Amino acid sequence: MLNDTHTRNGQLEPAGDQWRLRFTRRLAHPPEKVWRALTEPEHLRAWFPQQIEGDWKVGARLVFKSEGADFEGQVLTVEPPSVLEFSWGTDVLRFELARDGDGSVLTVLDTFAELGKAARDAAGWHECLDNLERALEGQQPASAPGAIWQAVHPTYVETFGPEAATVGPPSEAQLP
Repeated sequence: MLNDTHTRNGQLEPAGDQWRLRFTRRLAHPPEKVWRALTEPEHLRAWFPQQIEGDWKVGARLVFKSEGADFEGQVLTVEPPSVLEFSWGTDVLRFELARDGDGSVLTVLDTFAELGKAARDAAGWHECLDNLERALEGQQPASAPGAIWQAVHPTYVETFGPEAATVGPPSEAQLP
């Protein structure tokens, strides 16, 4: 089963001359419902770390807003309800959805250049995806922003190694 503790955690893998975090979560909702949670502003607010402004059209500019500095990205792939890919600052995020019975399997891929931020970002995505699952169930986050990050970050540091943990925790403004 995909929702056991081991597979709920992100995996770090090489991606050419970059690095990739991979999360796979089995969700009890059809791809169409999950797609809305990935693309509609009122649903994104429940789990994504910034407000996203822009259209989900290939080539469109995106602006990611938070209390800290805003930054930009671009839509790279949109194939409803199965693939959404965009640049998020210097990272490339890819969300893949596959039907699985009455539910779906969501794979999240975050490709980036700096190995030192892997543990930090993995803990962040772990919290975001936990919040996404709760939002799909119509529930509020189970804990204060950053609490899940604090709980899982040491596991990612241990699993990925010290070289993947040279960049510190996100600022309060970057927490989901």
